[in-house]
Amino acid sequence: MSPRPAGILMSLTYVTGFIGSFLGFYTLNLDPPTLAWSVIIGVTIPGVLSFLRHGVFNRSDAVRGGWDYGRRNNFQIEVGLANLAWGLFALLAVVLDWGLIAQSAAYLVSGLYFASVTVFVIVSGDLKDRKVGGLIGIAIWATISLLLGFMGMAAAG
Repeated sequence: MSPRPAGILMSLTYVTGFIGSFLGFYTLNLDPPTLAWSVIIGVTIPGVLSFLRHGVFNRSDAVRGGWDYGRRNNFQIEVGLANLAWGLFALLAVVLDWGLIAQSAAYLVSGLYFASVTVFVIVSGDLKDRKVGGLIGIAIWATISLLLGFMGMAAAG
């Protein structure tokens, strides 16, 4: 199994996530402040892409990550479903017009997850099998997501 599909999806996840987040920093300064397009681009799309990477292309993702067991890993699919869940929550927050607090919560949930992953990898000593650049990327994404979430909550009053 080639790591290529998972690698492409991972790159698209980072690109859309960062585009969405930078859009969020801009739209939080509008009157009224909003994260609507930001969470669709920065949380929903990365959530769906991560689901595809972990759930559909799980073997490719395992090869890319260096932990291919030669068979399907159901836990990896569960992680994909978690990614899909917060992506769909972000979409529902916009489509059902739940407001800035729910949009901000979508960033907070995503940020808390990635911050937890970052801490787990560091504490568990799993750094030897991981690329430091990937860990730095996850830490940066966690920080940006948490910042947008808290800024959104503050803007919501």
